[in-house]
Amino acid sequence: MKTSVHILLISLLSLVITNAETKVEKEIKQLILDDNAYTSKNLQFKPNKISKEGSLEFWSSGGLLHTVPQDTKVNFDVFNLHAKHIEVIEINANSAVALYYSEGNVKPKGGEMNNHYLTRVMQVFVKEDGAWKIRAAHWSPLTGGKGTSQTALEE
Repeated sequence: MKTSVHILLISLLSLVITNAETKVEKEIKQLILDDNAYTSKNLQFKPNKISKEGSLEFWSSGGLLHTVPQDTKVNFDVFNLHAKHIEVIEINANSAVALYYSEGNVKPKGGEMNNHYLTRVMQVFVKEDGAWKIRAAHWSPLTGGKGTSQTALEE
């Protein structure tokens, strides 16, 4: 009986430990939420969120693969997007992949208003000089939703 109780306790403890978020998972989730809050408030992407190597990205507008440099500036007339159901896969202490939904309304500076923005997001994060940066991303519209109208970066 005593052995059975020990096995049960070890099994339950294992479940608790494996379901606990890692430090990396918490950091990435918070970064995504903070970046959205910054963009909502300032109507532009947070500076230096992209890797110094740039980011390879497929956008929700469709089209070809984009190379996004670190110093890219993206501005908005309206930005009211919310990340939902964020899941993070920790690769190691210096890299992780986040998957989530982005939903709301958005209007790129000088672009068209999208009142039903709803996309699936996958982002690859790497740690550079102690800070998490985006190295790759794929944004795809969810059925019934609409992606961005942007097709190129402003030069």
